[in-house]
Amino acid sequence: MQERFDAVIIGAGIIGAATAFELSKLGWRTLNVDRLPAAGYGSTSNSCAIIRTYYSTFEGCAMAFEGYHAWKNWADHLGVDDERGLAEFHECGTLILKTEHNRHMAPILEIAKQLGIRYTEWDNPDIESRLPGWDMRRYAPVKRPDQPGFGEPTGDAVAGGVFFPEGGYINDPQLATHNLQRAAEAAGATFRFNSRVSAIRRREDRVSGVTLAGGESIEAPVVVNGAGPHSAKINALAGIGRAMRIRTRALRTEVVYLPGPEGHYGDGVGLVTSDSDTGCYSRPAAGGQILIGSEDPPCDPPEWVDPDHFDRNMSEQGRMQLMRSAQRTPELGIPNRISGVVDLYDVTDDWIPIYDKSDLPGFYLAIGTSGNQFKNAPVVGQLMTELIQACESGHDHDTDPLRFALRRTGREISLGFYSRNREVNQDSSFTVLG
Repeated sequence: MQERFDAVIIGAGIIGAATAFELSKLGWRTLNVDRLPAAGYGSTSNSCAIIRTYYSTFEGCAMAFEGYHAWKNWADHLGVDDERGLAEFHECGTLILKTEHNRHMAPILEIAKQLGIRYTEWDNPDIESRLPGWDMRRYAPVKRPDQPGFGEPTGDAVAGGVFFPEGGYINDPQLATHNLQRAAEAAGATFRFNSRVSAIRRREDRVSGVTLAGGESIEAPVVVNGAGPHSAKINALAGIGRAMRIRTRALRTEVVYLPGPEGHYGDGVGLVTSDSDTGCYSRPAAGGQILIGSEDPPCDPPEWVDPDHFDRNMSEQGRMQLMRSAQRTPELGIPNRISGVVDLYDVTDDWIPIYDKSDLPGFYLAIGTSGNQFKNAPVVGQLMTELIQACESGHDHDTDPLRFALRRTGREISLGFYSRNREVNQDSSFTVLG
């Protein structure tokens, strides 16, 4: 006898688990299917889990500000206990330097004013007092260490920065996903691990469920693609990839961990930083460490990969990120052996995710989310639930994009912003910053 559910969600990362939580709270019988052994074991597990309220677009900032409130009140958001405990939000604040790349933050600050997001503009002495030892000289345009002029200042100083107090990071992204799993299960959701989807089932020109690699069929009138870096492969199974104007691809990325300057980093110490002048971001990590990632400057060529076959070993890319960061923080030092993680982003053409229906009725998309949507996951679950309910009730989302009310901040956005058929958004940073 075939199992039947109201919705099958492909993927049990942070986005898939959040979607299951919100659907199941409304009485939907959901099943998350994931090829890995537990929730959050894929790219979510290696997320930097940064919580920030600045994006390059109004919609991005509005979603992030809404998400911040969920993380700030995580226990209340979940409403259940987890035997493993709850993930912790370290609200250390975030600092983004003013650069030509972000137009000295003028557009983002205008959005912040509209949304009521708190911020303080810091001049360079303010920054140096909080982050002693920082070299505030300009180094842009971002270069690789083997390029002429690397490490040589190109101007007197950067133009200061902006501090957003409502930000920080989640200490354990995998635990946060497990928290959502337990909350979803308490509402009736089911999770199945070590199970790979091999086919998207159809009946009378709409989705009717999935087939697993072992041949088992699962019936459901709704299927959600929340497969992260495997999203394009799932879309191909559904036969809808070529029908979309915006595509997704798996991008290999490296993040480096190393001891921070003494007393400046670690849990409860230090800031999340974004520095497009050197092309790197950072955040504190446990044990006095610092995490450093790339902000995808033009000098870092993207490495698009098959998500089932890619090199998980650290490369010279990680070392280059450290060398660029050391321009700003000379005390960092460059260890002989670079430690860190290698994983994948699921990236759209403009680094803005797709939250949408598809050309296959009953098949929905929560994709292109890796790299900058972890912080938004609690809101994405709500968004996808409202979208699915509206479309399944007959709403024509393609011609009349759904308006989505942000529950905590009282704002409203058009979900057409996340359409699979949108034009490439030229307001995007076209980087992991979104």
